[in-house]
Amino acid sequence: MTAILLDGKAVASTIRSEIADETSKFKADHGVVPKLAAVLVGEDPASQVYVRNKQRACEAAGIDSELHRLPGDLAETQLLKLVSDLNHDASVHGILVQLPLPSTISTEKVLQAVNPTKDVDAFHPENVGRMVQGKPRFLPCTPQGIQQLLIRQQIETAGRRVVVIGRSDIVGKPIACMLGNRGVGGDATVTICHSKTLELNTITRQAEILIVAIGRPKFVTAEMVQQGAVVIDVGIHRSDEGLVGDVDFASVAPLAGAITPVPGGVGPLTVAMLLKNTLRAAQLSLPA
Repeated sequence: MTAILLDGKAVASTIRSEIADETSKFKADHGVVPKLAAVLVGEDPASQVYVRNKQRACEAAGIDSELHRLPGDLAETQLLKLVSDLNHDASVHGILVQLPLPSTISTEKVLQAVNPTKDVDAFHPENVGRMVQGKPRFLPCTPQGIQQLLIRQQIETAGRRVVVIGRSDIVGKPIACMLGNRGVGGDATVTICHSKTLELNTITRQAEILIVAIGRPKFVTAEMVQQGAVVIDVGIHRSDEGLVGDVDFASVAPLAGAITPVPGGVGPLTVAMLLKNTLRAAQLSLPA
């Protein structure tokens, strides 16, 4: 068996084209330009690359963006003041605080300070609660990208056994919730595995759809995957052989029915969903 390669880059390109068209119409109809404010604290190289890519994607979609680049020794109070200013700036529709933040700053406090109607990462407790209820304002970008990939590749989730490895607030928990909710791209039976899970291999081999977001390079190997499974690799790591994911692609791909590559799988979809959420935030900002 040769796995179908799930080309996230191609799917993201289609979505970004759709968003560009929607944005153009929105601007023409309402005279409002959607705007994303990105906040980058410190000099983390990966974060700088991510923010630059997001800015370029905004420009291509007709969305304005502004970058607030701040020193790593910034006081928490100063960052909270900036977030407050952006909350009150009517020209800003979406606020993105790039993670990770320096250890001297409370990530939880900063994310909770973002106005929920501008929280395009969907990290605020209010937006998390709405997602759990199945009434989302925004969906978190990476999980939403995974769900869109499954939908657009016509991979059925209803009634399917899904196993998620990883229970982070950013990927593992929300994707498990979203796939278990009612509706298109949902109705799955979901199991979350983590570092305390016993007999992990036994559980993962039951997965018809296996989503791996554990943050450990090449963690998932062939003996953990049932033949024909759909494998979604969320991880990305720099190694001597280049970029690799949380899945040992070479051993798993011959066994899987479909698999995402690294790079070019989930990553591009995350950026596309950020654009979608920013446009959505601009639409919600209009007077009722």
